[in-house]
Amino acid sequence: MSLARIYVEAWHDTYAAILPHRLLANMSVEMHAARLERAIRKGAVLVAEAPRHGVLGLAGFGAARDRGLGFDGEIYTLYVDPDFLGRGVGRALLHGAFSALETRAFHSCLIWSHAQNHACFFYEAMGGARIAERRVMLGGQEVCEVAFGWKRLALSPRRLPI
Repeated sequence: MSLARIYVEAWHDTYAAILPHRLLANMSVEMHAARLERAIRKGAVLVAEAPRHGVLGLAGFGAARDRGLGFDGEIYTLYVDPDFLGRGVGRALLHGAFSALETRAFHSCLIWSHAQNHACFFYEAMGGARIAERRVMLGGQEVCEVAFGWKRLALSPRRLPI
């Protein structure tokens, strides 16, 4: 349940002024808990934890859904508890997902982000190049998403600074 709580809280924190209120209001921890449990059973979710704080964030990953972009791996989700933003959790999750993808014989990676999400700055700072844009419907509203790509999985071990 703590993974689903972080997922929902991260959406509320990130998208409050960007996405329709009704979309965010209809998100439930219970609904996302079931979805995340299925992903965990597939072995496709990485969790960041700290002894005194518990679960701090999560990253979901696997094969790229759009192979036409020239990347074989994809990070589907990367969410950090809003109370721990800017403390290295996102960096640790990104590098951990790269490592897990490499273990599964992937060589490159992309991640899609809402174009107005502040995480776009993070992905660029982590070496992701803007490679594509698309328009999608989200909560009855058309939004722009940006893809960031890494042609090679940038691996460097990081310790969580908490």
